[in-house]
Amino acid sequence: MEGLIQTRGILSLPAKPIGARRTLLLQPSHALKQRLFTRNLPPLSISSNGHSKFQSFHKISISNKERNRGFICKAEAAAAAAGDGDSLTPKVFGVEVTTLKKIVPLGLMFFCILFNYTILRDTKDVLVVTAKGSSAEIIPFLKTWVNLPMAIGFMLLYTKLSNVLSKKALFYTVIVPFIAYFGAFGFIMYPLSNLIHPEALADKLLATLGPRFMGPLAIMRIWSFCLFYVMAELWGSVVVSVLFWGFANQITTVDEAKKFYPLFGLGANVALIFSGRTVKYFSNMRKNLGPGVDGWAVSLKAMMSIVVGMGLAICFLYWWVNRYVPLPTRSKKKKAKPQMGTMESLKFLVSSPYIRDLATLVVAYGISINLVEVTWKSKLKAQFPSPNEYSAFMGDFSTCTGIATFTMMLLSQYVFDKYGWGVAAKITPTVLLVTGVAFFSLILFGGPFAPLVAKLGMTPLLAAVYVGALQNIFSKSAKYSLFDPCKEMAYIPLDEDTKVKGKAAIDVVCNPLGKSGGALIQQFMILTFGSLASSTPYLGVILLGIVTAWLAAAKSLEGQFNTLMSEEELEKEMERASSLKIPVVSQEDAAPGESTSQLPEKSAPTSI
Repeated sequence: MEGLIQTRGILSLPAKPIGARRTLLLQPSHALKQRLFTRNLPPLSISSNGHSKFQSFHKISISNKERNRGFICKAEAAAAAAGDGDSLTPKVFGVEVTTLKKIVPLGLMFFCILFNYTILRDTKDVLVVTAKGSSAEIIPFLKTWVNLPMAIGFMLLYTKLSNVLSKKALFYTVIVPFIAYFGAFGFIMYPLSNLIHPEALADKLLATLGPRFMGPLAIMRIWSFCLFYVMAELWGSVVVSVLFWGFANQITTVDEAKKFYPLFGLGANVALIFSGRTVKYFSNMRKNLGPGVDGWAVSLKAMMSIVVGMGLAICFLYWWVNRYVPLPTRSKKKKAKPQMGTMESLKFLVSSPYIRDLATLVVAYGISINLVEVTWKSKLKAQFPSPNEYSAFMGDFSTCTGIATFTMMLLSQYVFDKYGWGVAAKITPTVLLVTGVAFFSLILFGGPFAPLVAKLGMTPLLAAVYVGALQNIFSKSAKYSLFDPCKEMAYIPLDEDTKVKGKAAIDVVCNPLGKSGGALIQQFMILTFGSLASSTPYLGVILLGIVTAWLAAAKSLEGQFNTLMSEEELEKEMERASSLKIPVVSQEDAAPGESTSQLPEKSAPTSI
């Protein structure tokens, strides 16, 4: 019995010698003997020689001992049946059908979401970088003074809505405005951009204030493009991080997450490959249109139609899973959280070391990737000044990112199984550090590399563009295949209140905060040292410090995550044992002063 219970992971009995354990299980305590052996006893007839009374008691004792052994055997059978039920569950390719009904729709949702995100990400860069009166220098100002405030405002609104709406209503309330806006931009706002953009006012202010204000004035000049940029950024933060991963954490168990979360990216990165080809196709299609036709407007309508269609598919998949897939059983012994207002929620999240470490991971990634991304995009515009060429290159870039990430996804499950959560969480900062140093080194020491680059048929500018592209590809592939699954797994053992509000604060605010932090660092460096190239050595030092803090937070979070997971598993085992109601007699059940080792092997009849 003990071996069966320990094997099934239901209860853990005190460590005792084999004989003592057998005695403990088979010989009940004095109190238990009173309950088992004296219940409903028939009256004893006392004869002169006492033979009848002892014979009757002996029969009753044997009968009740057999009944006790039979009860223990029934408990063993119940435990065995609980385990054998797993083998009766229908499976396909070794995976339970119930699990497939969750994993397949989630994979399709992730495919649609990242297909849209790739199109939106490439389109937003083309709009703001190649627009008249704008350049890549607008990006730091845009991320700091527009994207971050809107992200904070959305988080506050989302926190309020999460307290009054159901999860289903909250999902639709958030995603439908995104779908409507992108459709309206392609068919209404962009065709009217010449009418709604204050070009004359921007030119007048630029002549008055001087060229150093070109970045802020460009935000006003092309405000509708900047709004599209922010909405595209929020799609990545809100729909990918909050809506999708929050829904995935809601319907999956930890074991399913460890096995399938890395595989979600396989379908998603197939989406990257196909969406990159889609952007490349529409970029080249503009060349075949007749004169006088705004080819970019035609392409934009087609791509925004695809975005709307994919958005509706996401809503359908979400509806189907909620209707036909049962939710997993969670531990019921969760610490109750009171309803909190916005400021109380923020104070609660800031006071949690677990949430702070998660926030450090997200902010560190945003700052690190931003330190090299803006510099790379400025080189990219210098190499490909026209929107057609710029967009076509970004399409190729997205395709290569998808292929690299797909390969990393195939390796990620091995990393999780072999080395665990902690090692997987530390790979992304390591990759970003190595590739970032290579990119900065090429820019800083480009002169000595010029002869070698010339032999490869490239200019130093084109070489910098390619090295920066490789840096972004490797960093993003490590993020999608390892960093994102690690971050989302960390939410699973949290209680529902912390999970919902923590994701809103971290993914919606900390993500743009990291990007804005990188932008602020770049702005400060440019103003201090005169140019981005002059500040490159200092940016390298800053990158090293940020990655060091990132690795320290990952190590701290690893210990907290393992502790929470151990508590979660213990609570589930206790609930499972309680539901089976298996009687376990421990030493504490014995009467005071009675030793379990002194219990008799047989019930001796008592003289009357």
